[in-house]
Amino acid sequence: MAARPSTKRPVRPPAPAPAAAAAAKPLALVYLLGWLIPGGGHLWLGRPAKGLVFLAVLPLMFVIGLALEGRLFPFTPGEPLVALAAVANLGAGLPYFIAQALGFGAGRAVALTYEYGNAFLITAGLLNALVVIDAHDIALGRK
Repeated sequence: MAARPSTKRPVRPPAPAPAAAAAAKPLALVYLLGWLIPGGGHLWLGRPAKGLVFLAVLPLMFVIGLALEGRLFPFTPGEPLVALAAVANLGAGLPYFIAQALGFGAGRAVALTYEYGNAFLITAGLLNALVVIDAHDIALGRK
């Protein structure tokens, strides 16, 4: 009788942990780069594909929000929802500071696209915060 071929797959050795390369990177620098430059933390940690996608998409969302006449909200302690929107805008990092320096983001409340612009601006900042958290997980070797 002929021997039946084995149906078991060969066992592969476990892949080396990415934390070894990322452990040498200071976490504070990963956070700062990830916040200031969307995708910068991923680029710093050696994840260029993800980093470049974030570097392209998040500033594009921010620019679309400005083009739709969205508003960069001011920090107003008396109005908590406006202050939260300001924190979300600040989450976009360097695009926020560039837009503020150039005088963009005044917003026109009477524009038909005003609320859509606000949604894009706020979402870009909040997504960048999630990207920083993802870079944190990569730096700690969780991903």
